Amino acid sequence: MILEMDNKIPNKSETTSHEMLAPSIKYDQEATKPIEKIQRRLAQNREAARKSRLRKKAYVQQLENSRLKLIQLEQELAQMKQQGVYMGGGLVDGHLGFPVPANSGIVAFETEYGHWMDEQRKQICALRTALNAHTSDADLGMLVETGMNHYSELFRMKTTAAKIDVFYVMSGMWKTSAEQFFSWIGGFRPSELLKVLLPQLDSLTEQQFFEVCNLKQSCQQAEDALSQGMEKLRELVSVTVADGQLGEGSYSSQVNTAMEKIEALVSFVSQADHIRQETLQQMSRILTVRQTARGLLALGDYFERLRALSTLWSTCPREPA
Repeated sequence: MILEMDNKIPNKSETTSHEMLAPSIKYDQEATKPIEKIQRRLAQNREAARKSRLRKKAYVQQLENSRLKLIQLEQELAQMKQQGVYMGGGLVDGHLGFPVPANSGIVAFETEYGHWMDEQRKQICALRTALNAHTSDADLGMLVETGMNHYSELFRMKTTAAKIDVFYVMSGMWKTSAEQFFSWIGGFRPSELLKVLLPQLDSLTEQQFFEVCNLKQSCQQAEDALSQGMEKLRELVSVTVADGQLGEGSYSSQVNTAMEKIEALVSFVSQADHIRQETLQQMSRILTVRQTARGLLALGDYFERLRALSTLWSTCPREPA
């Protein structure tokens, strides 16, 4: 009997040992899980860092390629100035032996306009952020005033440039091709712009809608009157240039007389910009501060889309005719 009990004791002890060992093994397995998770996370971080380095390398390479292209364009531009091209202020005609340098005033305008565009993008970004963040009307009012003054600065720049080369400003050579397509006397047509902006202005009262429609009609009348004046001046200049016997080679008197008439074009550019400025100011009086801010944002986005359209068109591959 004692022997039987002795034989049973080790068995019980062994069972107890197995029971104690099982939780230990289970604990060790559980303990290794966080380590595996950390290792996986570290591997993921290493892979993300590797991809980030590749993206950074590709971005740096892209910047370097852009820098090289810019240098190439600058070199080509310098060669074109020497060989003979039209550059803002005049005709550089090296073939005839009468090189005329690019007008420094127009070059200065292009530089100013580039700075104006950079500031415009910052203001549009600030307006978008303020509207999405439901900024107070007082803060929005400051952004609106800044935006309105910014357009006034553009009109001032254009007036100065028009006195230097009115054909350059009227043709819109400082704008992208899509903007030139919709250009009217060197800028946007106010009545057409109101058509674009009106659907973007929500919550208009009946009175506001009525006043905007009246403003659009007034713009169209002013534009038509200015366009008619432009057409008459164009006919007058054409007749003046063609006066006398063509083909004789003597045309100095006709050209000088035409020059006197062309000086009136500067006033047409100023009047067109005056209509644009008045339209913006009238819109700010009709609309609330928040509506005006949304209108300026829509206006900026519209011009950005036109510029994007120009870029897309110029870079889009096309089949040769």
